[in-house]
Amino acid sequence: MNGIVEIRGLCKSYWRGATEIPVLDGLDLSIARGEFVALMGPSGSGKSTLLNLIAGIDRPTSGSLRIDDREIGELSERELDLWRNRSIGFVFQFYNLIPVLSAEENVEVPLLLWPLSQAERRERVRAALRVVGLEPRLDHRPGQLSGGEQQRVAIARALVTDPVLVLADEPTGDLDTQSASDVLTLMQRLNRAGKTFVMVTHDPRAAQRASRSVRLEKGRLVEAAS
Repeated sequence: MNGIVEIRGLCKSYWRGATEIPVLDGLDLSIARGEFVALMGPSGSGKSTLLNLIAGIDRPTSGSLRIDDREIGELSERELDLWRNRSIGFVFQFYNLIPVLSAEENVEVPLLLWPLSQAERRERVRAALRVVGLEPRLDHRPGQLSGGEQQRVAIARALVTDPVLVLADEPTGDLDTQSASDVLTLMQRLNRAGKTFVMVTHDPRAAQRASRSVRLEKGRLVEAAS
């Protein structure tokens, strides 16, 4: 399989005053194109830090992080912003939808930086909402939608740019059991259609929906199971 994420010797530390706090310590990890990988581990193990590094939200302290054959740490801030907007879709635990905007307007936000006409943006947005089964509710604001529906809007927003990689940080953490199952089923369906997913989760039931689970402890890869 063609690798989309290649990580070698990845280290990330933060500083608290004069004290260095290591979070990731020499991590090696490969993720194939079309995989659905679950990142698991206890609180403080480095899961969310790794996800933020893959997303280009944060930068490595050292090591190599290649996404779709690009060394992310070598990009300028402007290059990183443009790359992230076109290549990464992000799904958050608490949806991060804008309350005063409709579902359609929320999904459109990532496209506002693209050189598209309003008609072209509208076509892409409605296609994304159709994929997640919410086109009939495109005029509804987040407060008029259930938690599961809001997360599906967030997934549509992540998909609207047709990113090479979708990253999900505890995407079912704020949902009831049925809504969580529905969201995971949708993610599995999108993965079977070819989209690559990397999901941080603490829930073993959610991890079972992935094609592979990777476990982190104290910033190191300790287990990888199919």
